[in-house]
Amino acid sequence: MKTRLLLLVLAAAFYLCGTPTTARAQDPLVVNSSTIKLKFENERVRVIEATLPPGAKEQMHSHPAYVIYVLEGGRYRNHASDGKVTEGEFKTGDVIYREPLTHAADNIGDTPMHLILVELKIASDGGTSPHP
Repeated sequence: MKTRLLLLVLAAAFYLCGTPTTARAQDPLVVNSSTIKLKFENERVRVIEATLPPGAKEQMHSHPAYVIYVLEGGRYRNHASDGKVTEGEFKTGDVIYREPLTHAADNIGDTPMHLILVELKIASDGGTSPHP
């Protein structure tokens, strides 16, 4: 079941590759290397895996447009680049699309959060977005 849903998320990400993207200020793989790992990358998408233990606090980083598949949910606090702070909850099995953003997140729950993120690399003009 998880494999089927992950394939669906990846298919949706390839479909959405025509959406605009922006450059990232900080690469999450670099600034959060202890919690984020590269799983796959090609000229169209980058798939990363995030595992945030309880109490984990990310450094500020940026994503182009992306899709999140929640393997294990939990409560988070999000710190936007404009200083706005929000809290929310990811539920296991959620699939979320997000426009490009710069942020940092904290796991404020008492269980680890485990996420797959599919970042989109293709800009609306058909050119590639500036990914490392």
